[in-house]
Amino acid sequence: MVPMSEISPPEKITIIEGPTPTFEAPPETWALSFSEGPSLPRVAVTRLRTFNGPALVERCWKAWNSGRACNLEYRNEEGLTQEAAIVAARAVETHDGQVLLLHVRVE
Repeated sequence: MVPMSEISPPEKITIIEGPTPTFEAPPETWALSFSEGPSLPRVAVTRLRTFNGPALVERCWKAWNSGRACNLEYRNEEGLTQEAAIVAARAVETHDGQVLLLHVRVE
């Protein structure tokens, strides 16, 4: 058993303004590869506009590389804070600016 003092908190990407993110079924078939165990996890994709997509992807990568989790923190429609585990991240450039594509596990 790992002592509590050795457990690192997860990295967080926090949505500080804007609407509640929408979670959609991922169009990619590779998303099924996130399944571990007897049941399939529910994985969804969300698209977030950002000013620093590559830096946010790097934060996720560094957390995963060090064995830590990376979570998306957001407010739901009722205004309550919720978190979803990020399992994949990619930044893309669009004509409207940078977009962060996050694949997350949702409850």
